[in-house]
Amino acid sequence: MNIAAVFAAVARASWKRSKALVIRDTVILPGLGFLGLILLWWAIALFRRDLMPTPAEALVNNLDFILNPFYQRGPGDLGIGWLLLASLRRVLIGFLLGAVVAIPVGFLIGMSRPMMLALNPLIQILKPVSPLAWLPIALAIFNLANPSAIFVIFITSLWPTIINTSLGVSSVSQDFLDVARVLEMPRWRQIYKIILPASLPYIFTGLRISLGIAWLVIVAVEMLTGGIGIGFFVWDEWSRLNLSSVFLAVFVIGLTGLLLDFAIAQLQVLVTHRRPTAATN
Repeated sequence: MNIAAVFAAVARASWKRSKALVIRDTVILPGLGFLGLILLWWAIALFRRDLMPTPAEALVNNLDFILNPFYQRGPGDLGIGWLLLASLRRVLIGFLLGAVVAIPVGFLIGMSRPMMLALNPLIQILKPVSPLAWLPIALAIFNLANPSAIFVIFITSLWPTIINTSLGVSSVSQDFLDVARVLEMPRWRQIYKIILPASLPYIFTGLRISLGIAWLVIVAVEMLTGGIGIGFFVWDEWSRLNLSSVFLAVFVIGLTGLLLDFAIAQLQVLVTHRRPTAATN
């Protein structure tokens, strides 16, 4: 056997091992995790037959929602797809408004010690406030459910982005800034050419956390304010003791949150050309 054949055989074996590892890590192991969760659900349902459906029963009961997610059968009778879009609209508006405010504030705090000393105590006081505590204030201001929900999303999505942006800005190497000053680079150019690129991973980490919080909050807010949305759908179905639809909504909410985080992560790769690390609350 010649050397080329040996190398080819080794390469094929290595490729097969890599393919097997990819299949194991992306298909088999996640599949086992989901299977364990379904089996746990099934076991609990067997003990609560009076109220809790089994996975198979929930699937059958939700076929109409699954097969016709965008049906319209009346003013308040909409498919789960429309409800999800209504919630996503509120979340994205509040989140984007929060990002527009939070990123500049984070830059101010990171670049200016007086601004940090002035704003940091305010942030530390407001950051732990429960999102639902803002809802009565929002309702008093706007007197409408939809803008109130957007305001709650806005105010609760500010803090992770502000904190991470300020951390990224303050972590920029002083050597880079010293070189820029030697070259007499204007301040705005320092921000654009040095500080912003170095801070982007921190900014995107803050945005990912903020978006996750926004998606968590909208469900609770819609439960209280009512109207069209996935959160109110959960509450309404529970009021009817229809747990099958509640389980469907939980799956849809979780899957949507996963896709939102994936979208931000892909945007980060596109902008920074670097793979993001996992964002954690």
